Amino acid sequence: MKVGIPREIKNHEYRVAITPAGVFELVRNGHSVLIETDAGQGSSIPNEDYVDAGASIAADADEVWAAADLILKVKEPIAAE
Repeated sequence: MKVGIPREIKNHEYRVAITPAGVFELVRNGHSVLIETDAGQGSSIPNEDYVDAGASIAADADEVWAAADLILKVKEPIAAE
């Protein structure tokens, strides 16, 4: 299954839905993970940490939403998404 993690866009929301450790576990269990570039920035997690854990980096949220079978978010999607 392809799991997608877009960057949170709600005001004052700096969390990210998954850590690199969570990405590692998903990949280890046969899933692929696509995370929007800088999705972890508000939580001080650089893109490189996600790549090292096995994720691919998407250029934007549209790419994540289009490619994923399952989306992980901290907050519910809003109309702009």
